[in-house]
Amino acid sequence: MADDAWYVYRGTGVPHDRISALPDPPPWRGFDPDPADEPPFVPETREKEKRAGLRYRPDPETVRLVNAALYLRRPLLVTGAPGTGKSTLATAIAHELGLGRVLRWNVTSRVTLRDGLYQYDPLARLYAASRHEGGEADWDEDLGQYIRLGPLGTALLPRGRPRVLLIDEVDKADLDLPNDLLTIFEDGEFEIPELLRHPERNAEAEVGTIDGTRRVVVRNGRVRCSRFPIVVMTSNNEREFPPAFLRRCVQITIPTPDADKLREIVEAHLPGMAPGSEQEIAQFLAGRGADKLATDQLLNAIYLVHAAALDSDRARHELAAAVMASLVPE
Repeated sequence: MADDAWYVYRGTGVPHDRISALPDPPPWRGFDPDPADEPPFVPETREKEKRAGLRYRPDPETVRLVNAALYLRRPLLVTGAPGTGKSTLATAIAHELGLGRVLRWNVTSRVTLRDGLYQYDPLARLYAASRHEGGEADWDEDLGQYIRLGPLGTALLPRGRPRVLLIDEVDKADLDLPNDLLTIFEDGEFEIPELLRHPERNAEAEVGTIDGTRRVVVRNGRVRCSRFPIVVMTSNNEREFPPAFLRRCVQITIPTPDADKLREIVEAHLPGMAPGSEQEIAQFLAGRGADKLATDQLLNAIYLVHAAALDSDRARHELAAAVMASLVPE
């Protein structure tokens, strides 16, 4: 049997249905049964995402570790130099496995766990209550209309096929966020306290989702997954993470591409331009010391010199240099 026969994700960009052949999770990673009524499938809608998923070319070690995470139902922590495709990996997985639109959570220093789980709008509810003639005491309200699940909360909804969630630049978060994520990653569930205050009234609450599609039912104030989402967290190595957090992740370091890999990337994104771009590739490699350049800068430079139809080596070099400006201050 081939060494890669167990792979679900192949890294080819060609869509297939091998996700349905994924074995059952380990006993300690089992969750709820698949629901009878699950949220609607949300397809890829942007051509940009489809192109990125089709053209992304991961290295063999990345493909192997992605499959390890799929089998173990563990999140991926992806590090690497700027422009090496850390964020695009999530799009490529979703595209190839036919899992629809990627849920994206962009992390900043102000983000908390609740921002990813759900938002509650008390002001809108207060305004609605003020317009009710009998007052709040006898108000048979629809509390779910004031609640919207965030990207992480939407990813944890029970469904027959997992969603892909990108948590981008998790190292920018407050120090508490990685620890707060531990319980979510371990249990695959969370509670919405606003629904639990009157459990008999909100036993089946219809809430919104980050997708903006029709509302979904949350039972007994709790969201619990049936298929653990495929979580891709990116990091620029700007901080160290707690050992307990790292232990629950499958870690991937995307290598900095060499000349051969750069030619492959150029051919995937700009078909037919790689053979005539040796000068720009060499220029990029010469200026990339200490990760001062990102791969997308090379693609921009190659497209520009070809679109401008420049023949002069000097003109090509100067124009490419203007686009491939250093990301690191001298």
